[in-house]
Amino acid sequence: MRRTVFFISGRTGITAETLGHGLLSQFEGMEFEQVPLPYVDTPERAVAACRRIDAAAERDGVPPIVFSALADPVIRDRVRRARGVFFDVFDTFIRPLERELGVRALSAPGRSHGLVDYQAYMARVDAINYVQMGDEADPRHLDRADVVLLGVSRSGKTPACVYLALQFGIRAANRTLTEAELEAQRLPAGLEPYRDRLFGLTVRPERLAEIRAGRAPGSPYADAERCRREVEAAETLFCNEGIPCLDVTCMSVEEIASTVIEARGLRRRLY
Repeated sequence: MRRTVFFISGRTGITAETLGHGLLSQFEGMEFEQVPLPYVDTPERAVAACRRIDAAAERDGVPPIVFSALADPVIRDRVRRARGVFFDVFDTFIRPLERELGVRALSAPGRSHGLVDYQAYMARVDAINYVQMGDEADPRHLDRADVVLLGVSRSGKTPACVYLALQFGIRAANRTLTEAELEAQRLPAGLEPYRDRLFGLTVRPERLAEIRAGRAPGSPYADAERCRREVEAAETLFCNEGIPCLDVTCMSVEEIASTVIEARGLRRRLY
């Protein structure tokens, strides 16, 4: 069965999409046509959003699902007249919180992802800049690293570093283990002083071969036997050196980042 889903917000739409994706992921066998509608912040845009929702209802024969994060009550009430089934962040969470806290919410758009906390913003920028410098763990910059991710090529190190920076303001470096280092079973040069910041990522050989084949099909780099040897050597190195490691084969980047933070006791600079 296929349903149309709208994510509507007065700003970026990140809050509505994050909530909606998390809920929709619990329903297997369903297909969702997902339609983001950010920056619905004027009556004219509210009317246009209603038209799109109504058109989807007419086309599909069933009302679309609408995840809404509209702070402006006038805009929110206008959009709710559309022919959708609404799940509203403010109605669901903000109103009960107001009653519990005894304080009125600001009803101001963009406070989750806008430039409200300048220090937090600068922490994110600094961490993102560091990821660019910390790719392949230049020893000149490791003293500023919060964590250094190790693993064979294409084991998910760079995406995890980028997510740690964007979401948590964590300065994450990464270093690919070379064939020579794996054969010699030694840590890369320059990493010894930062042993307490090292964290290994590993992946099942068959999955690694698939990933590499997508990048360089038919090459020795993607050979299944080579992938098996590299993964086994990396895991042995992590074990011998006492470096905590994680099999990321079936994990999302969000799960990887959260596990790294917990395992290394990292301090989040963003919430």
